Amino acid sequence: MINGNFAIGAKLNPAQDSLALEKAEGNPYANFLAVKKGNEQDPRIVKLAKLLNSDEVKKFIEEKFRNGAVIPAFGAVKS
Repeated sequence: MINGNFAIGAKLNPAQDSLALEKAEGNPYANFLAVKKGNEQDPRIVKLAKLLNSDEVKKFIEEKFRNGAVIPAFGAVKS
């Protein structure tokens, strides 16, 4: 078992070369933007969160990592 970034670095395509894959939807291991309590409304954080979840970033991921090697898993999670 290896992380997708290591597979991609080894010239493998996780979507095609894996024996099994985790689901993207609802995956607790998806990357997320963590912010220190009290900084949630900092204009820089708000802008970064908006950009990270933008259609442009989704399109970049889909074009850069074709064939599903990396799947954009956007969405806000608050605790």
